[in-house]
Amino acid sequence: MIKHIVFFGLADEAEGKTKAENAAYIKAELENLKNLIPEIQMIEVGINHQDAPAGNHDIVLYSEFKTMADLDTYQVHPEHKRVAAYIGKVRTTRACVDYEA
Repeated sequence: MIKHIVFFGLADEAEGKTKAENAAYIKAELENLKNLIPEIQMIEVGINHQDAPAGNHDIVLYSEFKTMADLDTYQVHPEHKRVAAYIGKVRTTRACVDYEA
């Protein structure tokens, strides 16, 4: 199983929305990818708790794929690219780890 974990920091305001609005929108859009991309075995998106330290990232994406090939298919899928393009407009930081477990 390949585990794909991505952390995002978001701008305070971007694309006409607040950080909280963008976080909620991104969460919904990413989690909906499970209905559109069959290679996704599991996907979960968390929004940093309001009382957590200020230096934390704002969103975390946790997803699972059977193989690296499935993860690669996900990465180039048009629906993933659409959501990623939006995230690219509102994010300030990104960190990612892909590992096998």
